[in-house]
Amino acid sequence: MKLKIGYQELITSAMAQIETVPLEEAQQLLGDPNTVFVDIRDVRELEREGMIPNALHAPRGMLEFWVDPDSPYFKPIFGEGKRLILYCASAWRSALATETLQKMGLPEVCHLEGGFTAWKKADLPTQEKNHQN
Repeated sequence: MKLKIGYQELITSAMAQIETVPLEEAQQLLGDPNTVFVDIRDVRELEREGMIPNALHAPRGMLEFWVDPDSPYFKPIFGEGKRLILYCASAWRSALATETLQKMGLPEVCHLEGGFTAWKKADLPTQEKNHQN
């Protein structure tokens, strides 16, 4: 079966429309009260690999519902006007998710260059999954 658009084309298209935050810049934003790192990976990935310190876990499957104030699943943190830096393992899911949130009209949304894999490879700080996230 030949698809009209494959995953690589979707990612390439998204990357052309969104902001990608370099690792060095992202590291400097750790602890910034106006920035929220949003981990969109599956909970099993977080339990296995850890996460960026103080990141919010927002599973990819619920993201649009958590962001929309009209949704019964809305999470107020998404309405606070903070800069959101989405990330996944390799920056593929986060690119697609960032593009979607941008289309929804969410301001100040971007994603992390190289994802959590690049973050860990650069030996940047991590923590175990916080069970309140």
